[in-house]
Amino acid sequence: MSTLSLNVRSAPDGTALISPTGEIDADNAHELREAVNALLVTATPRTIKVDMLNVSFIDSVGIGALVACYHTAAASKVRLVVTNPTANVHRVLYASGLLGLFGSPARPPDQPRPKDALPADR
Repeated sequence: MSTLSLNVRSAPDGTALISPTGEIDADNAHELREAVNALLVTATPRTIKVDMLNVSFIDSVGIGALVACYHTAAASKVRLVVTNPTANVHRVLYASGLLGLFGSPARPPDQPRPKDALPADR
């Protein structure tokens, strides 16, 4: 059995922050859906940010839960984004074709910028 803990808090700008720690898989993916649903029942944040910095693993059921959370938030006119994906989470989102849906960076967090890339300020 995998473990998952969720820290849910609100930022001063009206953004809801969900910080999962551990693994998101078939055993516990429902906890993430429940956290998003609870947020939307009690408040209407402008944005929900799911900070994946401390997620060591996510499986297809976890990805399905994220997609369900995205659609539930969108139905309430709330934007849901995934931030700080670990290399593993990034790889799974990339392979599933969902990076753009969640607003995640195109490069994995541990991959440096290509030397021939233009500077970001151009």
